[in-house]
Order: sequence, then C-alpha cells, then structure tokens
Amino acid sequence: MSAQFPAFQSIALVKEIESPENPGGLEKRVALIPEDVAKLVAAGREVYVEHGAGEGVGFSDQEYLDQGAIMQSAEEIYVNKDLIIKFKGPSLESIKVMRPGTTLFCMAHFHSYPDRAQLLADQRINVIAMEEILESPKRQSDASIIGRTAMNKALSPYMADNSIGSLNVKVLGWSECLGAAVRRAGNRDPRSLQLLNADIATADLELSRNNSLYVYDSRILQRQGLIASLQKAGEGVLDLAEFEGEHGEQAVAEYRKSHPPREFGLRRIQCLHETGMAGARYGLKLLAENKPELDIKDAKVAVLGYGNVGQGAIHALHDQGVKTIHVLGRTHTSKGRIDYWLNDIDLVVNGAEQPPHLRGINFLVSNSHLKNLVPDGSVVIDLVGGSPTNRSPVEAVESCTFLTDPHFERDGVTVSSLWGWPMMGMMRETAIRYSGQIADVLLGTEQLCKGLADLAPGVERALVCGPFPSAPSEV
Repeated sequence: MSAQFPAFQSIALVKEIESPENPGGLEKRVALIPEDVAKLVAAGREVYVEHGAGEGVGFSDQEYLDQGAIMQSAEEIYVNKDLIIKFKGPSLESIKVMRPGTTLFCMAHFHSYPDRAQLLADQRINVIAMEEILESPKRQSDASIIGRTAMNKALSPYMADNSIGSLNVKVLGWSECLGAAVRRAGNRDPRSLQLLNADIATADLELSRNNSLYVYDSRILQRQGLIASLQKAGEGVLDLAEFEGEHGEQAVAEYRKSHPPREFGLRRIQCLHETGMAGARYGLKLLAENKPELDIKDAKVAVLGYGNVGQGAIHALHDQGVKTIHVLGRTHTSKGRIDYWLNDIDLVVNGAEQPPHLRGINFLVSNSHLKNLVPDGSVVIDLVGGSPTNRSPVEAVESCTFLTDPHFERDGVTVSSLWGWPMMGMMRETAIRYSGQIADVLLGTEQLCKGLADLAPGVERALVCGPFPSAPSEV
C-alpha cells in the first residue's frame, strides 16, 4: 500500500482567495507561517508558497524565501503537488487543476458544501479535513482535572439528597480551572449556573441563604470581605486553590487512574476558544450600538453551552465586565424551559451544537422566540453556524453570514452567525496558532508528512474523500 501512497515530498501552501465560504476573499489567514514552513524544509520537503499567501496577516514573500520556500504563481501552485495546504476550502476552479491522487489538507466542511465535496471525489482528490482531526488519545490538563473533581466533590451532597435541582451555582471569575468547574456543574443540571464577574459588588449577589454554591479561586480572587459575607449569609463556598492544596495531587492521580484516556479527544486544529471570544466581543459591540442607553455591565446575557466555544464566549464576556453571565445547559435549553431565560434577554450567545439527526428539526432559539420573547434591539450571536443542509440551532440562521455582510435583522433582533469568527479582529493571532497546530500534525505526533499509507487514528477519521492512489507526475 505504501507504494500507492508514498510520503508527501512536494507541498504547496496556497493563498486564500474567493471561495464558497470566503466571498469577497476577505479571509486573509495563511495556513502556515514562515517559521513553520522552515520546519518542513528542514525535514527534507520541498515547500512551494504562492506569492502573497501570507501578506494578509503580515508575512511577506521574502520571509518565506528566507526560510527555504520556493515561490510560485497562482497558475503554478496547484499543479503536480503531493500535498496542498490551505486554510479554507478550495475554489471550484482550483479543484480542476489538481492532479488526481493529490491530497488536499484544509477546513473541508463537506456537510455544508456537498456539491464541492462531490467535485473533489469526481476529480479523485484525497481530502483530509482539518476540522475533523482529533487528539488520539484524549488529553487533559491537571488544571482541568482539579476544577472538575473539586466541583464534583462540592456537588456530591446536593446530588445525594436530590436537591441539585434547586441549587444555584455561581462561579466567581475566570481561569482554566474555573472553566472546568463550570463544565462539571453544567453536567449536573443545577437550577441555574452563572459566571459572575470577579469585580461584582457584594450588593449585586442577591444572597439567597443556603440555596447557592459560590466557587472561586483565592489565587485569583483576593476579596476576603466578599467571601466572609457569603459565609456569614450561610451560602456554600468552594475555593479551588484550597482544594488543590489539600487534595490536588491525590485527586489528579486518582482521576487519571480511574479515567483512562479515551481514544479520541478534542480537535487538534482549532481556535474554538478564540471563536467564542470573537463572537462574544462582536455581540457586545452590536448591543452597544443597538441599546446605547444600556450599561453593558448590567446586560442580561445568556450563553448556550459550555464546551470549548461556549467557554471562549464566557471568558470574553467576563473580561468585558459583564456582571452576570447565565450559562445554559441541555435542560435549560429544552423546549419551554428556555423561554424563561430568553424573556427580556439583551444578548444570546449560542455555543450549543445539535446532533445531526436534530439539525433542521429542533431549534433552541426559534423564530417565535425572536418575535415574542427577545426584545427589539437585542442581539443573538450564533457561534455554531450552519447551511441549508446542516442547520444551526438558531432557526433564523439558514446559512452563515460573512464579513461582507456579518449580521441581519429578524423581528427587530440583530442576528449574526459569521463563518470564521476569529476573522473579526483576531486574524494574525489565530493564523499563528493554527499554523503551529498544522505543523505539529504534519511533523509531530501524527506524522502526516509520511503520507496516507499509515495514518494516525485521529487523522484517519478525517480522511473524508479517498484514498485515491497518487498519479505519476507530469513533466
């Protein structure tokens, strides 16, 4: 089989141009920065870079030349290459130039663009979808385990006496460890789950006497007066720093022993956290324009979902000073129950995905909600996106929006579901991060540069088209 699928020797890095998901060519990120191209050259690969590929995010042709790249024109770059790397999916015209058996490595999104997927198959192009590559095995940091196990221990009494359904969980501040605590709490279905700004005034806490659990990290939140007030009011209090000091080493060891790594984990090539951050920031910007009289800090804000994208949104909203962020899990977003949270809402950020069989059938935020519950001037940000063949959980979003026209209005509510949220002010930063991840998949853990003969498990599942044997190069 290796003779049919040899190692990739000639690699093309192409420029982002207008394509189905990049109207106007406003996506400027490059898949590999010069520093990472140098790693491929050092590994013995011939790397061809299209003229101007990195200029949109501040990397010149000369920088690529200095790292050993061979510069080519748009007419040359797709011809007779073993591996073609780009960020977004290709234009339809470029597919016809690729040699059968070539491998394309990009954000393919086959479910959203089925016609292009069929054209790639007809042309016998192997496609590895960047967005489908997963960690293998799953990786978890110590900080994530600490937050998870600390919250689990704190919630155990409420689970035991069946009072979790009346508990209000309130997380003070933001960090990786606190984010893991949010995720664990969300999975336990408390009555409510909120992320409170670390600067929130004691008077704004609405102390409820034995009906709330406040979670904080004393290494970050050094407000002893606030904590003393909570304890005096009889509220439950959990300090993650204290838990780590007393139980951290044992908790991590026991967790890793009792939870062997799953075969697959998170996406290997992703800026999901940055996606959430960019979307939330844009939502606040739109809200400030729509409701200039509203103090953003006092806005009623809900984030649907608490996965990687949702946590990025929570992080940004906290950093922007929003006092209270309602974090809604599966039970909170169920039909009928979500109405309570959407009534008089100022900003909704959707980070919740639907399983494939519910897409286009079940909508978490319906058009009826926009018409009857969400006030005029409010904003709905959809971080999940979709297309007519792969619908978003926000019913008004029939297709993603683009930088050419990033938002629209439905019944007085502003809705945005941008294709590529980090393009909204975070292009260079995310290009650098994506590049490092792509280079690591090519040369590091997964060794994708060795070709299609023996793909790592996390990459094999991302081969969405092919494998088609390599055709002989034309001279």
